[in-house]
This record gives sequence, structure tokens and C-alpha cells, in this order.
Amino acid sequence: MKPRVHDPLRLDVEVFAKDAGRLEGRWPLAGFARLAESAHAQARPGAADPVAWQARGEQRAQRGGAAQTWLHVEAEAEVQLECQRCLQAVAVPLAVRRSFLFAPDEPTAAAIDADSEDDVLVLTRALDLHELVEDELILALPLVPRHDVCAQPLAVPAPAEEAQAERPHPFAALAALKRGAGGSH
Repeated sequence: MKPRVHDPLRLDVEVFAKDAGRLEGRWPLAGFARLAESAHAQARPGAADPVAWQARGEQRAQRGGAAQTWLHVEAEAEVQLECQRCLQAVAVPLAVRRSFLFAPDEPTAAAIDADSEDDVLVLTRALDLHELVEDELILALPLVPRHDVCAQPLAVPAPAEEAQAERPHPFAALAALKRGAGGSH
């Protein structure tokens, strides 16, 4: 019998898990619009920048209950983000390795999620693996991307003492008025 072909853009997760399915491939990073928006303005991803991914389905037997449906996803990419120190592009490697437990419906998913550390999703017959990979890569983005050592540090503004020496103190005029008012009594 010929093995089933699984479409990563419309993945029937339950069938994929029962088949112990495996999928892998490369998608262009530019095809992940939300992730690409995070890139540095002068270093947007091109057609040659890949996202390598793989997915594996699994059914785990449970004592006294129905088998659990699992999806294991891995993805890797490199995104050029804006360094928060020098504002230049910094290459940030992203690597994701996640496992998802699928529940048959929303109430069951909520109940499992409350009692478990596992990531729980509701079972679907048409999971968009591309979208799931993008979501996970976005969650893997660093909060503050930066170089270990910036090649061109930002120009540092003049020290505060010099800036204050150039302009009069805001209460200097008030002090002069007070001195003048004190001498006229």
C-alpha cells in the first residue's frame, strides 16, 4: 500500500499522528510575512534565506483512555534584526523545538492545559504548519537583539554637565528676584 501524502499547509493532525508521519523541508523566510516584518529595514529576508523545518506525528497510548495525539515541530532560521545598541543589522539565529498535545475539543483542551505543562491545541483536520512554524519563530525572537560587541557604537550625546553649563539654571531668575525683593525692605 502506498503511504499517504500529507500536505503541510492543510495537515490532518490526527491522521498524520496515526501514520507516525514525518515531513520536512525548506520554506523561504520572505514567505513568513509577520516574521519578515521584524527584520532590520535594510536587511529584509530574500528568496535565498531559508527556514528549515520538520514535523513528526505521534500517537501515545494512555492507560484506560484514548491515545494522545502529538505533533513535534522543529524549525531553524536566521533573521537580521535591529541591534538595540548600534541600530545596525545583527544576525540572530532562531531554533525552535516544540511538542504539541492535541485535544478533541476546546473544553478538553482547557482542562488538560490547566493541569499540564504541555502545549495543548485543539485537534483540526486542516492545520497550517507554515503558520504554526511562523508563530513559534516569532515567539523565539529575542526581546532585545544586540551584537556582543558593536562595530559602530552610536554617537554619544554631550555629557549632561556640559549641556547644563550652556543654559541658565531654571531657578536662577527666581533667585535673582528674591535677592532683589529682599534688599528693598
